[in-house]
Amino acid sequence: MFDIGFSELLVIAIVALVVLGPERLPKAARFAGLWVRRARNQWDSVKQELERELQAEDIKRQMQDVRQSMQDTENELRASGEAARRQVQDVDDQGRSLVDEVKATAESADADAATQPVEPESRP
Repeated sequence: MFDIGFSELLVIAIVALVVLGPERLPKAARFAGLWVRRARNQWDSVKQELERELQAEDIKRQMQDVRQSMQDTENELRASGEAARRQVQDVDDQGRSLVDEVKATAESADADAATQPVEPESRP
């Protein structure tokens, strides 16, 4: 975030030594280190929480995509099932009409055979 080089750190250390003196400088350095550590820990905590929330949102989005895909597949399967049922019904209807036609033809052939006179067999 901040780009502080060695020369800047050296200038800050010299100014702190002059301002605070050699007796209070170690305490001030420990205090500053404590606050820097706390700030870093807080920043890391916030960063980890944001990453977890982003992962949770990504998982929710993936679940929604999978759920939508499943619904689309279910709708396609239902449509295919309905189409198959209609085709089976059409074939069944055609089969029944063919059976009815065959029965009607057989009945008319039997009726024609019953009404025609039978010729006696001739013997030589």
